[in-house]
Amino acid sequence: MMKKVTSISGKAGRYMYAIIPGAEERSFGQIGLNGAKVYTICGNQASAVVSDIPIGKIRPERKNFAAHQMVLKTLLDQGDLLPMVFGNISDGTTAVKKFLGKNEPAISKALKRVSGKVEMGLRVNLDVPNIFEYLVRTYEELRIARDEFLRPNREPTQDEKIELGRLFQNILESARDHHVETVSEVLSACCSEIKRNKCGDEREIMNLACLVDRNAVEKLEDGVFKAASLFDDNFAFDYNGPWAPHNFVDLEVK
Repeated sequence: MMKKVTSISGKAGRYMYAIIPGAEERSFGQIGLNGAKVYTICGNQASAVVSDIPIGKIRPERKNFAAHQMVLKTLLDQGDLLPMVFGNISDGTTAVKKFLGKNEPAISKALKRVSGKVEMGLRVNLDVPNIFEYLVRTYEELRIARDEFLRPNREPTQDEKIELGRLFQNILESARDHHVETVSEVLSACCSEIKRNKCGDEREIMNLACLVDRNAVEKLEDGVFKAASLFDDNFAFDYNGPWAPHNFVDLEVK
């Protein structure tokens, strides 16, 4: 995702939502932050999608996040885009044009990467009452250690508790690696790229972002069902999207 490029130093700034291909003046209606008109500022080969905003900080409030996402959804429905992070403000039209000019090669390359594509998400969780007990039942190595350290009429030492916790974490990470490999092998046939993101908690086994052609979304959905069939009912698959390709835009902009 594009990082912030500059901060407000004048009386009026331009809130930047995304970069889109083409140098055409366009208007998207009053769907921006605070109901502002959303429009393009054009460079040579690409345009920034912006709205006017007064000087000051943007509060990370739900209504502001919602407006930002609404603009991205509108753009995604109409074509390709490079989404900006929330809160990205430039000093004004001149600064935006300067930004587009300085970063033209990188922007062109990034737009080519996501051309005709959208991002789909896949999260897989272990739907079990107790993940530790589940892994104990599944992995003999952990079960043996648990029985040794936590056997009746014996208080485990602090080092043993640490060792058991470390073993649990190692087995969990190994299981995640194995399951991600299994799912990625199935989905690779219908994805341009697959990115593995950090899991949110212990129960989450994988958090994948998939870059897929717009006309191959249904094919990817079939792939998710095929991958899910390789797992038992303890695994819950959550498939979502399409989204702007946040996970596949990583520019070091000037």
